[in-house]
Amino acid sequence: MLSRRPKVRIETERMTLRLPQHGDHRSWASLRHDSRAFLQPWEPKWSVDHLSRKGFSNRVYWAERSYKSDSGLPLFLIRREDQALLGALTLDNIRRGPAQAGTLGYWIGERYARQGYMREAIEAVVHHAFHKMDLSRIEAACLPENAASRGVLEKAGFKYEGVAQSYLQINNRWRNHVLYAALRSDRRGHTDVGLA
Repeated sequence: MLSRRPKVRIETERMTLRLPQHGDHRSWASLRHDSRAFLQPWEPKWSVDHLSRKGFSNRVYWAERSYKSDSGLPLFLIRREDQALLGALTLDNIRRGPAQAGTLGYWIGERYARQGYMREAIEAVVHHAFHKMDLSRIEAACLPENAASRGVLEKAGFKYEGVAQSYLQINNRWRNHVLYAALRSDRRGHTDVGLA
């Protein structure tokens, strides 16, 4: 039985991070469609029904189940000034017990890239994960040539840890990924973001 948990809302300087809702389909599908060429080199191959309402509904139900079962924290980035959907960030594969860890994944619409939104969101979610969820380690991976993704992770306090061979299929091809992590107590250098 899934426990009842209050809906999560994380406020940043410019955004509200919240679970996806069924009413988000149109703005999500439009942003993904308009950003297709920008996103596809870095993502697993899109399914045939990727942008469909049914596919999105399944995504919303998955997000609710993940959050209620404490296995994931899938969030949409909503700009407060105009309620625009900017992208999404998911803290997934949450492991409790001795690990107290999770894996971070994210995307942003092309028109909102390189404006600091994703860094702001990552820092807020890492702070939430360490101080509200009691996690100790947040991991992230990206393609070695994805300079923008590597840069945002490093600016958000993640440290490079190595390379994972054949880590994920990207466009139906097994690809190596570079691995990063942020630790709540990090002796490798400062990573604790200063959000209250």
